[in-house]
Amino acid sequence: MAVVLPPREAFSAQGAGAISLLVARLAAAPGSHDVRVFGVSVAQPFAGTRFVPVRPAPWPGTQAIRYALAVHRALRAEPAELVEVHNRPDVALFLARRRHRVCLILHNDPGGMRGARSARRRLTLASRLAGVVAVSAWLRGRFGEGASVLPNCIDLRAIPPSPEPRERAILFTGRIVADKGADSFAAACALALPQLPGWRAEMIGADRFGADSPDTPFLRRLRPVAASAGVRLHGWQPHDAVLAAMARAAIVVVPSRWPEPFGLTALEAMACGAALLYAPRGGLPEVAGSVGIPVDPENVPELAAAMVALALDPDRRAALGQAGRRRAAQFDVAVMAARLDALRDATLSA
Repeated sequence: MAVVLPPREAFSAQGAGAISLLVARLAAAPGSHDVRVFGVSVAQPFAGTRFVPVRPAPWPGTQAIRYALAVHRALRAEPAELVEVHNRPDVALFLARRRHRVCLILHNDPGGMRGARSARRRLTLASRLAGVVAVSAWLRGRFGEGASVLPNCIDLRAIPPSPEPRERAILFTGRIVADKGADSFAAACALALPQLPGWRAEMIGADRFGADSPDTPFLRRLRPVAASAGVRLHGWQPHDAVLAAMARAAIVVVPSRWPEPFGLTALEAMACGAALLYAPRGGLPEVAGSVGIPVDPENVPELAAAMVALALDPDRRAALGQAGRRRAAQFDVAVMAARLDALRDATLSA
């Protein structure tokens, strides 16, 4: 079983994005298939699974073509019964045309991807691939006919313990970009914190994943706004530090403007027992169910009012946190690894 990462995903704790984290969890879980992960070379790949570094040649063609060709050559040296390509329809189709049996796993809206922008191209993918899997029902609807659903997972064993009582902190984690509603969070905190003596607000993240993330114009505009609001910016942090912050914080806010295809941050917040405020867009309602509070990220006064109301209601926070932990258990890696195994078996026998 070959699992192919996108060409910009680092299979390492020092720079992993959501896809690498998910692949590492599932690849390390017990299962009936021998799994190898293919991706760009990194100094310290995740332990617990076999990693095959891919080194694209400097030419010919685009980065995607060079990467797909390098994966193809690596697969010729180490053949696989099934090749799972994450989030790159163009790479999946390239490999399928070279007689590999390929399944595409979608983490983002295919309408913005090379090789899947149009309905006609998505039909071509569905006909030429062994399978297409989306991480949410919302995303399956964006792809169209022929896709299955396998939600993302979380390793509950990695969730750190929470203090009692939890810290009076309102937390944002994720990429510090407009699409994630980082500016709405800071603006809402400017309205909420003056009404919440003893509370603080924090943001963990950067423009990209990794300590070398660039300083962007958006970040430079956000810093004085956050400072004026009393919001501390911590920059990028390793994933275990993010989980530790979620486990301490009383409230986690996921105010994404764009429709999240799944919403892994919301799932992690629930697993950590934090009370969740989230934007009801994309796949986030599927993740949160009835254990989060939906808020419009474009309505800053409404977001601030929801922060204040939740901060002043410890009983409701506790109830939401307990319900969130129970719901997160449905997405545990052991549950999803078993579903993935069944999906692989069905694909191979088709």
